[in-house]
Amino acid sequence: MSRRAVVIGAGLTGVLAAAALSTAVDEVIVLECDELPDGPEHRRGLPQGRHAHLLMAGGLAAVEDLLPGAGMRERLLAAGAHEVSLSSGTLALTPDGWLRRWRPEGPAMITCSRALLDWTVREAVLERTGVGVRRADARGLTGGPGRVTGVRVAADGAGEDVLDADLVVDASGRGSRLPVWLDGLGVTGVRERTVDSGLVNATRVYRVPEGAGRFPLTVVHADPYASRPGRSGMVLPIEGDRWMVSLGGTRGGEPPTDPAGFLAYALELPDPIVGRLVSGAEPLTGVHVSRSTGNVRRYVERARHWPEGFVVLGDALAAFNPVYGQGMSVAALGARVLAGEVRRAGVTAPGLARRVQRGAARPVDAAWAVAVGQDVRYPGARGGKPNAVDRLVAAYTRRLTRTAAGSLPAAAALWDVTSVLAGPERVLRPATLLAALAGPPLPPATEPPLTPSERETLRALDRTGA
Repeated sequence: MSRRAVVIGAGLTGVLAAAALSTAVDEVIVLECDELPDGPEHRRGLPQGRHAHLLMAGGLAAVEDLLPGAGMRERLLAAGAHEVSLSSGTLALTPDGWLRRWRPEGPAMITCSRALLDWTVREAVLERTGVGVRRADARGLTGGPGRVTGVRVAADGAGEDVLDADLVVDASGRGSRLPVWLDGLGVTGVRERTVDSGLVNATRVYRVPEGAGRFPLTVVHADPYASRPGRSGMVLPIEGDRWMVSLGGTRGGEPPTDPAGFLAYALELPDPIVGRLVSGAEPLTGVHVSRSTGNVRRYVERARHWPEGFVVLGDALAAFNPVYGQGMSVAALGARVLAGEVRRAGVTAPGLARRVQRGAARPVDAAWAVAVGQDVRYPGARGGKPNAVDRLVAAYTRRLTRTAAGSLPAAAALWDVTSVLAGPERVLRPATLLAALAGPPLPPATEPPLTPSERETLRALDRTGA
């Protein structure tokens, strides 16, 4: 008997879910309402597509597991992406000072435009599997509260049709109509929570100035402990000898959208280094703004009843404030959970959907704790106040971050969690707890930890921008 899986959404989550299913069924159809570009171009249905994205080491490992033999790291680097070490290739200012740059190398992340990442992964999936993409709009699910049997679709202005499936995956992102679809099936009791700091992202792309091509990724983090709006900035190397410069401000501290105001905001951050880097650089785009940044969590794994044949992954399951850089990696880990379950039991095995949701919830919960634990502290944040657990976690996180500024064991623990290579239990190991208790053996750095050549590059850029 022929088996079919349908995936709703052809973004990163959708194509990875399709790859996960490609060896377990006879046919995988990916539904996408947007017209997909032929190359690494922005598409309308990706609200954060023009802003900074990071694929962490744990996320890249999951992508490579889903596409064995494809050499995804090499493909991305050949296409122009950068590989940046968290330990030595990053300048990071935290609320408690500059993080030191350590050797040996710690985990690395992939940096490039979201358009390049999506296109490279999609091309690899289509090249190596029998997955097909169909331009159509998913209008709803068929079946009932016990099992989903397919998807109602509409394409090219035609009436609705039904596409039968043994397994349906909702990977349609922040815009998912999941609550409406579940209501149509008669599925109730799925709790949803939103925590919104009011963050506004403003991003502009620049040509990398001559001589600055090896300057480290630079980030000035917002301060959630100061009882004022958070302000942040990042200079991210992307393909094509370009810098993607993203500024973020929570409710009451939003970055301006005009070029002069954009630069002034960057120079007025707790350290002006982001503004100094780009003050004399050639802008290649205008300022792109996004306000679709709230954290939204759907607790489908806790639903008392969940239909067989239906899985929710990626931003449709949990969307995060993008400033924390873990959304794509968490989605890839969810797709890897799906691959493991269908490989073990097959797509029609009883309880498969619930097992996938429970497995996918683990990396979601870890990323959610990081994002929400920070965002609830900003003035005007919507979605709740810090509770006793939030305050305890925040206090320990701050102490560990302060320690990491001068302690390699503490820094290594933070790298592993940030890179999605380990869960939050990593920071509770005895050695890490002892390091946090003892505090940093080295004093905090009051200046950016630049090498002599990087310092000279920054001075040269200052002269250019003067």
